[in-house]
Amino acid sequence: MRFKVPQFLDIEDKIFGPFTFRQFVYIAGGGGICYVLFQALGFLLGLIPIIIVGGFALMLAFYRPNNKPFIDLVEASFKYLIQSKLYIWQQRKVKKIQKEKNSISDDLNIIKMKEHQEFGRSKLKDLSWSLDVLDKKEE
Repeated sequence: MRFKVPQFLDIEDKIFGPFTFRQFVYIAGGGGICYVLFQALGFLLGLIPIIIVGGFALMLAFYRPNNKPFIDLVEASFKYLIQSKLYIWQQRKVKKIQKEKNSISDDLNIIKMKEHQEFGRSKLKDLSWSLDVLDKKEE
């Protein structure tokens, strides 16, 4: 038994002519606000706000940066403006941390050198020497 698997699930349906429901709402809302501005301010005073509102409505309807809806970009920028920011860079603390890291690495190097001087050789060389000695004793 075979079932039909729906395809193209991410494509919205065209409801109002060539527009999807969301595009139609953005265009109708922007057109309504432009009409109210035209009636309230007249043509000369309302020209700049009408262009701004109309352009924003058209961008909401048709502009897709990085193949995502423009409303996602507007939402992300609004959240960025509203939320508190965390500034981490502080020059003095960075220098102190670097000095501490350098002193720790110097201490580790000194410890490694002391261990190397105590044994005289690395552990691998000591192991190989002991194996060579054992082999010669067996002969």
